[in-house]
Amino acid sequence: MKYKGKVYKMGDDIDTDAIIPARFLNTSDHEELGSHVMEDYAPDFRGSVRAGGILVAGRNFGCGSSREHAPVAIKVSGVPIVIAESFARIFYRNSFNTGLAIMESPEAVKGIKKGDEVEGDTESGEINNLTTGEKFQAKSIPPFMAELISDGGLIPHLKKKLEK
Repeated sequence: MKYKGKVYKMGDDIDTDAIIPARFLNTSDHEELGSHVMEDYAPDFRGSVRAGGILVAGRNFGCGSSREHAPVAIKVSGVPIVIAESFARIFYRNSFNTGLAIMESPEAVKGIKKGDEVEGDTESGEINNLTTGEKFQAKSIPPFMAELISDGGLIPHLKKKLEK
């Protein structure tokens, strides 16, 4: 799938408490979670990122707890993809399970600045900085994982399989 949008950039070691503060974990309302994404860590995030915006972050994005609330909150906030230098392993898997597209590319993170317009293609692994013309390659996503993203996450994927 291809994703195109303006970049909001963050640094290294953004943990799940920064993504969605613990005080909001008592709700299962996805829209409510999305309305509080990055609330304490980056208060301007919700006002700066428009639907379809791309979050670009450094190393170890999504470290901390294993809660699925973090990728859900990002996705529901209107950000369909995160490009990072690396992801915490549990966040990596939770992203696929919840339908949040992710791409790993240290070179892209170094070459992309806040406000750049970027296009990421999860099938080819190509990341194009449309502002500068630079092209980067991300680590490939296994076909099964790409299918989870395309289907909207693990539960919609399983429902689709059961309907066949």
